[in-house]
Formats: sequence, C-alpha cells, structure tokens
Amino acid sequence: MDMGLNNKTALVTGSTKGIGKAIAIELAREGVHVLVNGRNHAEAERTVKELKAEFPHTSPQNAAADIVNRQQREALFEKYPHVDILVNNMGIYEIMAYENVNDEVWEKYFRTNVLAANGLTEFYLPAMLKNNDGRIIFIASEEAVMPSGQMPQYAMTKSMLLSLSKSLSKLTKGTEVTINTIMPGPTLSENVHQIIDSLFPTDMIFAEKEQQFMAENLPQSEIQRFIRPVEIGRLTTFICSPYASAFKGSPIRMDGGMVPTIY
Repeated sequence: MDMGLNNKTALVTGSTKGIGKAIAIELAREGVHVLVNGRNHAEAERTVKELKAEFPHTSPQNAAADIVNRQQREALFEKYPHVDILVNNMGIYEIMAYENVNDEVWEKYFRTNVLAANGLTEFYLPAMLKNNDGRIIFIASEEAVMPSGQMPQYAMTKSMLLSLSKSLSKLTKGTEVTINTIMPGPTLSENVHQIIDSLFPTDMIFAEKEQQFMAENLPQSEIQRFIRPVEIGRLTTFICSPYASAFKGSPIRMDGGMVPTIY
C-alpha cells in the first residue's frame, strides 16, 4: 500500500537501533528521506549506509547528535532546518526502586525523555503550521497509563509525553498538522533479546524462552510474546501518512493487550 510519503523528510531520534531503527526502515520503505539520529556518529553512519543500500531511491542522512545537549540540538537545527516528520523516539529507562530515585535521577529523566523531545518540537512545529503540513509523533509506553511501579522515574516522563502531545495538538487546530503519541508495550529490542537469551538454558530455542518468560513475568499480555519493533515501525508509518489525518492529540496503544482498561 502506497502511504503517500514519497520524498518526505523525517527526523527519527534514537534511530540507530531498536524501535527507532525499525521506524526509520519502514519510513524509508515508503520513500522517506530519513535523518538518522543517535549520539554515536559511527553507528548513525552505519544505519545510513544500510538504509541507502536497501532503499537506493531515498537519501538518508547522518544526523548524529546528543539532543539532550542544547548546543548540539542547535547545531542539528542549523544543518537540518526543515523536516516534514518528527518522531521523538529517543529515551532512557531502567528498573529502579523508588527510594533510589533521587533528585538528580528525576532531573536526568525529565531532561532526556521530555525536554529533548520538546526542544525539537518547539523548533520544527512553527514551520509545519506555516506550511499547513507535518507530522509529530512521541513514542511513549504502556507505562504512561499503567505504571508497573518498577520504573517510577520512567513512567512519569511517559505520562508527561501524553499530556504534552495533547496540549501541543491544540495548536494545530484547523491545520493538516498532527501531533500524536504511540504507546508500545513490551518490545523485543536488541537489549531485551539478549536479556531473555541469558535467562534460560542455552539448549532452548528463543521462541521457547520468550514463551516461558511471558507466562511467568507478563501473564497479562494477550499476545504472549514481545512486540516486534517492525510492528511499531509500520504503525508509526501509517500515523505519519495522509491516511491518518484525523488522528489529533491521540494516545495510540500498541500494547499487546497489556492495559486491562477499555480506555
């Protein structure tokens, strides 16, 4: 299906691995020129080469920068002053007991998971509104609406993204610009794959390890497997497309049935 995204330009933060890379791949599949972002220049360049080799009709670019750093963000803006699509995917997470989350940790998570994304949005949104065209997506988590209690500092920031997205969407009233939030459930990133692999005997195939882990640790999941990054990439690409123009300020769940409520 042609998503109508050919020749659009997208900045996808944290796109050298995991969900971000999957989003970059699916956007490139639709003819989008992806600005690949990550803190490591070499990793970003490697991803750029992969995209160019698989999708030679696109022109991916290396947009390596630590977007938490204001000066590096401004350098990024100077190099890439215009995008049609902004996917705020970059974020950090870690299981932490509440009593171990001090003020420095709260501030680090707020700066990294919220302020960095807001800084990019603040820069790119005005031009989108002026041009009456654009897509901004925040990648949150089911933790935003169903905190597990294992990562209070992380859940707090993901709930903030829902509120920020809804507030900013009000600014797009009467325009073709949309701002939405996607909430993935437990996803099989490279790190998660390694962790699951290490938890079980080596003679078990990964599918068996995954099934046992889900049954023992995430019984509330209805799909009883980890969501694949490509699935989130496909959903994000749709939300970026003209076919999703009626999604405005929406919290869009792809949680595999993790959240038990009807809303």
